[in-house]
Amino acid sequence: MDEQLISKLRSVGLDPDAFGDAAPAWRRLHDRYGTRATLLDRYAMEAVVRGIAVEDLPADVRAELTLEVTRAHWSDFQIVRGSDRSVVDRIEVIDYDPTWSIQFEAWRDRLVPVLGANLVRIEHVGSTSVPGLAAKPIVDIQLSMANVQDESTYVPAIEALGVALRSRDSDHRYFRPAGDLKRVVQIHVCQAGSPWERTHVLFRDYLRSHPEAAQSYADLKRASAGRYPEDRIAYNESKTDFILDQIERAEEWAAQTSWTLS
Repeated sequence: MDEQLISKLRSVGLDPDAFGDAAPAWRRLHDRYGTRATLLDRYAMEAVVRGIAVEDLPADVRAELTLEVTRAHWSDFQIVRGSDRSVVDRIEVIDYDPTWSIQFEAWRDRLVPVLGANLVRIEHVGSTSVPGLAAKPIVDIQLSMANVQDESTYVPAIEALGVALRSRDSDHRYFRPAGDLKRVVQIHVCQAGSPWERTHVLFRDYLRSHPEAAQSYADLKRASAGRYPEDRIAYNESKTDFILDQIERAEEWAAQTSWTLS
């Protein structure tokens, strides 16, 4: 158990060496820290209770804990039935590839004609959208819709391009390549004008303007990919504190520079 988790437990009145049942103990952390109470914290606490190393947690237990934590973060989170993949997509962080922007443009040219009037904005987001930043070779695309609730206006059209709806929650819909097709793109559909839309574009623009932050992010991602090569959610959760800290700095930068989502 790392020092950060020990500090969190103590801050909510729990003994790191004897906190009892891991599930309610982690919920106390979540009540205090929100999304900063991560899946990795939950893994570590479960491992302590079971008397095993985190890396020895069985795959089925990890899956149960992932769903538990995800639903704590987003109470209406739903996995779309039939959207599982039979292959394990190993996480690989590679040097920046200038063709990522070209790949985004190709997907944009496929998406825009089929999405119609409900589409307000399409953006290249995520690490592949930041020149020079190491990333997983998967292009993230954000679609901002006038009415994200009306799935009939975009789900069939996106899925016709071979990208299946995987999950939905109140903030967004997430799509990834259908079946066992190679994971080369991820599509995030959100409500135009929402915090989700703004935050992801702001984070991108902040990293583009702050190379030191981008380099620190790259270093973290490489380390996380080495530690969690087959656990995508754990990989993502390992970046939570860094991302939230950078978003706070990005908001300050936005106020100083009058940045807006143009």
